[in-house]
Amino acid sequence: MTVQAENSSTAPTFMYGTAWKKEATAKLVQQAVEAGFKAIDTANQFIHYQEKLVGDALLSLQQKGVNRESLYLQTKFTSVGGQGRSPEIPYDTGAPLALQVKQSMDSSLIHLHTDYLDSYLLHGPYSRNGLGSQDWEVWTAIEELQKAGKTRSIGISNVTAEQLTQLCSKATIKPLFVQNRCYAVQGWDAEVREICRTHDIIYQGFSLLTANPDVLTSQVVRTAASRLKVAPAQIIFRFAMQVGMLPLTGTTNPQHMKEDLLAHSIELTPGEVEQIEKVALSGSYF
Repeated sequence: MTVQAENSSTAPTFMYGTAWKKEATAKLVQQAVEAGFKAIDTANQFIHYQEKLVGDALLSLQQKGVNRESLYLQTKFTSVGGQGRSPEIPYDTGAPLALQVKQSMDSSLIHLHTDYLDSYLLHGPYSRNGLGSQDWEVWTAIEELQKAGKTRSIGISNVTAEQLTQLCSKATIKPLFVQNRCYAVQGWDAEVREICRTHDIIYQGFSLLTANPDVLTSQVVRTAASRLKVAPAQIIFRFAMQVGMLPLTGTTNPQHMKEDLLAHSIELTPGEVEQIEKVALSGSYF
């Protein structure tokens, strides 16, 4: 399934995330695509992702008849500060920021065996509060990549409501995507999601399960799962979809991959959606 946004080509409604998969990355990406996932998220950040192994999986899938055009590929530019002590930084750390962005993109295209990306994200702002000169320099460089046809869409990850508001007010090209870790105790990132709705931005939620274990086992989720005869994880993913999110899953279990995708085929009642949205705020899990 896909959704259409004003400022983009067709975007997916569910995405497989490849963070922290290490040497299992290629096998898991193949399993995810074979299970039915059409969108893959990665990053050119060696300490948490194996972008090259995502590319290896794509080559193997091509040999099985899965062509590049049938998949939605998203990766990220990660700042020097986000690279940690990685032995593999995909750009000259002494180069101007705009050149770092270009070098990282060129590296990603090589890793992923493609000449374009569907989505390219700034992995996180340089500034803790607001956006500084480095953020604007990098965002401008990312805009240029979209203008040049290297990526069809652009976005930002790990962003606050304040930062997103600034970006939307001043950017030449607004982000199509925001990708954030999504905590139920923060209203499922309610403030950022509201800004996304206002600006026609698609909110990508990650860590929906791992960041919210109490919600996963809450009475409302267990009751909905029992009614629909599905797993609690499917309820969380369906909830995310019904409130307008594009959820990510990073499961390493092939059966769970198939089950997660079945979230498309169930429907929560408005009351269930409202209860799940508020359950962590009320503290009444059981």
